[in-house]
Amino acid sequence: MSSASSSPQPHEFEGDYRPATATILDPVNARIEPADLAYLMRLTDALNTTLDLQTLLGRTAELVRTVIPYDVFAILLLNDHTHELRVRFQIGHSPQAERLHIPRGQGIVGQVAQTRQPILLNDVSNSCDYVAVHPEARSELAVPLIAKNRLIGVMDLESIKKNFFRAEHLHVLTLTASRIAQSIVNARLYNRVSRQAQTLEVLNEIAVELASILEPNLLLERIGQLLRRLIDYQMFSILLLDEKGETLVTRYAWRFGSAHAPARRIPISSGLAGAAVREWRPINVPDVGKDARYVATNAETRSELIVPLFYKGRVIGVLDLEHTRVGFFNERHERMLTTLAAQIAIAIENARLYQTVHMQERQMERDITTAREVQLRLLPAETPTLGHAELAVRFLPARTIGGDLYDFLDYGPDRTAIVLGDVSGKAAPAALFAALVSGIMRAAAVQQPAPAEMLGLLNDAIQERKLESQYVTMLFALWEDQSRKLRIANSGAVQPFICHEGQCEILRAEGFPLGMFPEAVYDEHTVEAKPGDLVVFVSDGILDAEDEKEEMYGPDRLSQLLCASRDLPPAEIADSILADVARFQDNHERFDDETIIVLRVCE
Repeated sequence: MSSASSSPQPHEFEGDYRPATATILDPVNARIEPADLAYLMRLTDALNTTLDLQTLLGRTAELVRTVIPYDVFAILLLNDHTHELRVRFQIGHSPQAERLHIPRGQGIVGQVAQTRQPILLNDVSNSCDYVAVHPEARSELAVPLIAKNRLIGVMDLESIKKNFFRAEHLHVLTLTASRIAQSIVNARLYNRVSRQAQTLEVLNEIAVELASILEPNLLLERIGQLLRRLIDYQMFSILLLDEKGETLVTRYAWRFGSAHAPARRIPISSGLAGAAVREWRPINVPDVGKDARYVATNAETRSELIVPLFYKGRVIGVLDLEHTRVGFFNERHERMLTTLAAQIAIAIENARLYQTVHMQERQMERDITTAREVQLRLLPAETPTLGHAELAVRFLPARTIGGDLYDFLDYGPDRTAIVLGDVSGKAAPAALFAALVSGIMRAAAVQQPAPAEMLGLLNDAIQERKLESQYVTMLFALWEDQSRKLRIANSGAVQPFICHEGQCEILRAEGFPLGMFPEAVYDEHTVEAKPGDLVVFVSDGILDAEDEKEEMYGPDRLSQLLCASRDLPPAEIADSILADVARFQDNHERFDDETIIVLRVCE
């Protein structure tokens, strides 16, 4: 095999078919002997049993050796993009020979590729153009590999003896070449399809894994690791556009086996990365030293591939791969990376969104904690002390903060207002609305309006503020301690339970929720209480509590519990109600606030 720069001159065969100089031969019209047929049958059988390219080339070398005892054998295949020949299989050469790139038209094999004609050189020392890849080679025979009129490579044999190769050798090798060329094409096609299937499988695995990573830094690092399953790069960076979309900022970088984080900020108006963003297309530069756009960052870089990341019709960043070898990245690399870039962009944006939501949730948690503290401070710290009654209250929000509100207002000597309300909604909005209603009510309480009058005032105040879809249900009761009278008005809240002489009944006090209708009028009911009587106010979170069968706790269960525990202190009664509701719900999630106020009349 030779990489000489000029072609040898053709000569005619001498009588014994052993020319001393290079000869271009035409064995097309050679007659096929029975021995040729037997050889071709063995060759065909060997070629038909495999689609693995290396196995195919190895079997060819073995069969050729049975008829031509060569010293050196090589099959060189043509690269359609670079138009260079490279050794794909060899016997007898040094490993360095496999690194040669031989252009068409140069040297013996280059001439064969150029002319598509075989060449027999029986004394390489007589050729000044011959370059000794194998130092002991004395004669050479090379034939083209052609399939469907397309050159795919050259088969090259060498011997350490002069005048070794004969016309019959050329004849056999030409027969071999005509058969193996198509087999090589088939094997390459099979390998290409298999490689594409494997690549698609890897791409799918990578896409699935990336979709499951929501921590941005971990995601970027994993992208770099997974890409190495597809492309053996040596340097890699992920650069993302800043908020203004004017500068690429390095978010992850990897060099020669280890991660590093250079402080790189590249305006999109400069560099290869900037060109990929501006032009909305991959940039594949075989030799960065020959591209004026290149901005040197890594001194070792010789070739670079940059692929933009698109998300919803805009570029969010680039993938930047570099290698120390000139022309390392090819069209297959570009296609794979372009295909995967879409999934990478989605994964990056999902991770960014997750990070934003996570930060917002943490801020919301802090806000809710603060609101919870404010809400608890707005609720009475303790129940008032009464001369002829005892009070107890329990409040259990369904979430961190709730929409239930309760209060005890001083209405002058021996008079105390008892309030239990429930605003629409949950969590922070409900708590803020509850604080608003509580503030209006406390301001109005200075005038000591009657229960029905107070509900009318609150309804008008909420109507004036025009809070859409916001309303309040409320029980407002005025306890007159000296006379043991309880005056009650209701605006859609749970009706109070009254236990008297072992019997429990519900006071039928009704009314429209506050803020729902303008100029609403509310009724007022008076209860003449006796010592031992029990009055219980509960929010709808008690009666509407559900078990696993979605059955409600309901008023009947509460009535039975109150009758059974009517002789207990108010605090114990309230605790027993919460405990019984919890047992009823078992592990079923609570969906509403639970508030209980117990009034027990004393001697």
